[in-house]
Amino acid sequence: MRKVAIIQARMGSTRLPGKVLKKVLNRSLLEYQLERIAKANELDGYVVATTTKDQDQAIVKLCDKLGVPVFRGSEEDVLSRYFAAASYYQADVVIRLTSDCPLIDPHIIDQVIQRYCAELNHYDYVSNVLKRTFPRGMDIEVFSYEALTKCHQLAKQKGDREHVTRFLYQHPRQFKLLNVENSQDQSEHRWTVDTWEDFKLIRKIIESFYPHQPDYTMEDVLTLIQMNPEWREINRHIKQK
Repeated sequence: MRKVAIIQARMGSTRLPGKVLKKVLNRSLLEYQLERIAKANELDGYVVATTTKDQDQAIVKLCDKLGVPVFRGSEEDVLSRYFAAASYYQADVVIRLTSDCPLIDPHIIDQVIQRYCAELNHYDYVSNVLKRTFPRGMDIEVFSYEALTKCHQLAKQKGDREHVTRFLYQHPRQFKLLNVENSQDQSEHRWTVDTWEDFKLIRKIIESFYPHQPDYTMEDVLTLIQMNPEWREINRHIKQK
């Protein structure tokens, strides 16, 4: 099985435009995330899936510089963009990641993929987001190319085309679903980047670990937050869009 991570990324965020290329210590958030994804042992490849809009040429330029494959597709029909990218890169197993999660832990990527592979004959979709117990920003979804193909063929509503896996997890009779839970519920933490407040928190975390500890884990971040409890207030009030 060829396991390929597809990272959706675009510059056109409504709440924080250009967020994926915002810089911390002279490197963009996307660079940090791609560096961490590359450390996942279970992946056979990864690709950034962006749009055909002119403003996203900046993402293509960065990926070319880093030697990271890029696929360009529809901005609004993200499901078609994923399906086309998965087809082009011959993915048997698709790992969906989003570019607003620069702290993503490669060990957790491996954990969810390993669970999917262990349950290969029983589940079409394995993730850690059906019931949140991990911090938001550690979001990982793993599903078969066949399940993605079926979604692409059957999903007709605009919302199902904009959100890659919504049709899949909203039809549990057609797809067999499994959730991976953390040993402790840490879902109160918000480590995704969607607003300026989110960025301020992520910047503090990255600056605390780089350059002396770039291989930090989710547990390391939790410890850092415990040492700086006031940081949790920076984006506590932000509601997920």
